[in-house]
Amino acid sequence: MLDHIGLMVADFTKSKAFFETALKPLGYSCLMEYGGWAGFGAEGKPDFWITQGQSTKAPIHVAFVVADRSIVDAFHKAALGAGGRDNGAPGLRKEYHPNYYGAFVFDPDGNNIEAVCHNPA
Repeated sequence: MLDHIGLMVADFTKSKAFFETALKPLGYSCLMEYGGWAGFGAEGKPDFWITQGQSTKAPIHVAFVVADRSIVDAFHKAALGAGGRDNGAPGLRKEYHPNYYGAFVFDPDGNNIEAVCHNPA
């Protein structure tokens, strides 16, 4: 089980604004900020962190699980509105499993950020 993940971002201010908007439909907000780090999470527990630095040469993929498909849709819309680039509109990915409903967006550093719901419609 993962406790948290951290990403190095090229532009802290830009990435913080992006994630504040993109993750809001998931119930996430910036819960902590100190020493150049910003921690996002829900229900008082930051589990997704960003900090200024040299981002990885190869983009990574981070997926956030949500309980409802409408949240996946809202994430995609919010992330695009915050400057993200589309990497897969909301929809079923039956090649993964019959109820895999996800959406993918590239963040400002080119990382593939996903929201996914595993529940049936």
